[in-house]
Amino acid sequence: MISRREFLAGVSGSIGGVWPLLSRAADESVALPGKEGMIVRSHRFLDLEMPVEYANLFITPVEHFFVRNHMHEPSTLDVSKWRLSIGGEVEKPLALTLAELLKMEQRTVTNTLECAGNGRAFAVPHVPGVQWQKGAVGTARFGGPRLRDLLERAGVKPAGKHVMFGGLDEVPGKVPPFIRSIPIEKAIDGDTLVALNMNGARLTKHHGFPARVVVPGWIGAASCKWVTEIKVLDREFDGNFMSPGYRMPNQPVQPGEAVNVADTHPATALKVKSLIASPSDGASVKSRAIHIQGVAWAGEADIEKVEVSTDSGTTWQPAQLSKNHSRYAWRRWSHFWKAPRGGDYTILSRATDSDGHTQPDSVPWNPSGYLINVVDQVKIHVPV
Repeated sequence: MISRREFLAGVSGSIGGVWPLLSRAADESVALPGKEGMIVRSHRFLDLEMPVEYANLFITPVEHFFVRNHMHEPSTLDVSKWRLSIGGEVEKPLALTLAELLKMEQRTVTNTLECAGNGRAFAVPHVPGVQWQKGAVGTARFGGPRLRDLLERAGVKPAGKHVMFGGLDEVPGKVPPFIRSIPIEKAIDGDTLVALNMNGARLTKHHGFPARVVVPGWIGAASCKWVTEIKVLDREFDGNFMSPGYRMPNQPVQPGEAVNVADTHPATALKVKSLIASPSDGASVKSRAIHIQGVAWAGEADIEKVEVSTDSGTTWQPAQLSKNHSRYAWRRWSHFWKAPRGGDYTILSRATDSDGHTQPDSVPWNPSGYLINVVDQVKIHVPV
């Protein structure tokens, strides 16, 4: 199990270099054009994490939105020659230009996008992969035609059960291409998009220009970038990033234990989760009067409440939820607290969703560090 205590120990350990990939040399902020201040988690395939203090707005600015790449971004792209093909189990295969996509009815969906491995750095024992801490998440307004409309135009055959997405990622050497599929039921949901815009502007290169899929409420890996091929299949796509990648054990496993892929299921919807944006972990605050704030999200469910504890979990108080509210999007929350005296305190936050799920104190360990959603916490020092 990954517990709240181990989660905090992971944070403390990272400062001392327990996790090599979390050293300051690996994580220093970079002056990447349009992405200043982001934390580099990988240089080879660009992976950028948002510092948690940026989680203070309902809509995350593009410059602060995390970047997850499984391989190299496209180095060149001639938009005049780019086409989005739709084939497979369809009656009328299509190949659409960007101009044609822009002429279709456009829908906007506000979605909190989170990498399935967000929080992986705190897994005990250590698991491989990008060592995200808390900031592989962000909320944006995505706009574009409904995937359902494209599939209806192509005419899905009765045999169509899954929809596969292939992008223009540049595959190095023998690395398998990043290809994912989703069930037809999610594909024809009216909120699943082929997004062309992000926060009212065209997608940037880092976020999938000219088009990406947005599968709201699901793990970020489902929302493939630089998409150029959509293919309707009669079954789940058989490829590395569907199996063994992005799968969860059907049964609890012992930490460090290998998992039989046959006894797993795909990671899909995000879990209920909260994040404390301020005060920051390790902060020495200037006053005993403290404004605690953060965000909470729950995938396809809604956030019903957020609670805050200022006494290490002994008692809990309700936080105030912001009025900004949209399905699939995080809710901002805040809580004002006056410390009774100076000293060291541990502040916790936990969210509950509309399905009755509450953030747990611990979650079962899994070998990929996916969907870690334990109660969040920060330690602060209050002046005497």
